Amino acid sequence: MIRRPLRTMTVLIGAAAAVTAFASPASAATSVLSEAAGPAALAAAQQKLGTSLGAVFAGSWLDTTTGELVVGTTDASRSARIRAAGAIPKVLRHSAAELKKIQSTLDGRTHGVPDSVAGWYVDAPTNEVVVSVVGGDPAGRAWAASAGVPVRVDQVKSAPRPLWSVIGGQGLYFSGGACSVGFNAYDDDDHYVITAGHCTELGGTVRGVGGTIGRVERSSFPGNDYGTVKVTHSDVSTPPRVDRYEDGSDVRIEGADVVGVGGRVCRSGITTHWHCGRVEALDQTVNYGNGNIVRGLTQTNACAEPGDSGGSFVSRPSSGSGTKLVQAQGMTSGGSGNCDVGGTTFFQPVKEVLNRYDLTLEKD
Repeated sequence: MIRRPLRTMTVLIGAAAAVTAFASPASAATSVLSEAAGPAALAAAQQKLGTSLGAVFAGSWLDTTTGELVVGTTDASRSARIRAAGAIPKVLRHSAAELKKIQSTLDGRTHGVPDSVAGWYVDAPTNEVVVSVVGGDPAGRAWAASAGVPVRVDQVKSAPRPLWSVIGGQGLYFSGGACSVGFNAYDDDDHYVITAGHCTELGGTVRGVGGTIGRVERSSFPGNDYGTVKVTHSDVSTPPRVDRYEDGSDVRIEGADVVGVGGRVCRSGITTHWHCGRVEALDQTVNYGNGNIVRGLTQTNACAEPGDSGGSFVSRPSSGSGTKLVQAQGMTSGGSGNCDVGGTTFFQPVKEVLNRYDLTLEKD
């Protein structure tokens, strides 16, 4: 055994401890921000890095496999800074500003753009500007090539169209008249608009405020007063909402719990818009004349007029601000009086049509 002076041993031990002390922080890996951090934390990190990197920033995105935040840069020497901020660096050819300039060039050439060009955008992960062309149409490809800027042309199946919503209480137009939307529902394969049966018995193609919805699928009147319109156009969405017109923002359907006698309800329709009242009777048989007898209706003192038929009856929303959640009750069937002097209005309970046709109500 070789003996060393105690002082030498002490120095060596102290040096080893110092090495350990300085090595520990350097070896600790910085945790990587991911989707689990939440939108606010990710947005803050992206904004901070974008500002810090300046002209060499090349975009940011979440890795679709790991969910980790990736930040692009055109300067490899900035990779350490990106890692220290909790992101994964990726060295790319084009800066975000360069890609935006290419996109702006295309934005300035919209006059005469072929309908087959569905749009263009910056693809951050691939560091390219992409032009989407329906079916690879030659005219669309030629337009992209003539821009004089580097782009990637991708083929898409169909052109985009504006989407519009079918909302309870808004207009529903048949070839022989106008009614109102009740509620939206769906089954395993399709979406439907529910309204009054004396409206759907008109049959044929049905339109809404934004265009064609589809065709009458099923109808039951008299005896009952409900029917469905099958949604066949891809630009139609069917949210769980009812229009309150000038009385406030749309209410959202939470369920279909029944309001009992004496309870407050409100209805919406294209003629008289939003009116409220109370339930006066359940399961009533109503004679509309000419042999048109309907059973199982609910009687209310909420007024309605022609054109409001089929429109939504819901539980009365709570007062105050914030999102209003309500319970779907039924579709306006008929009544007497008007909204100037008041009147009696009946609605067809929505649960009956849901059960009859095995449909699920669109809910918030």
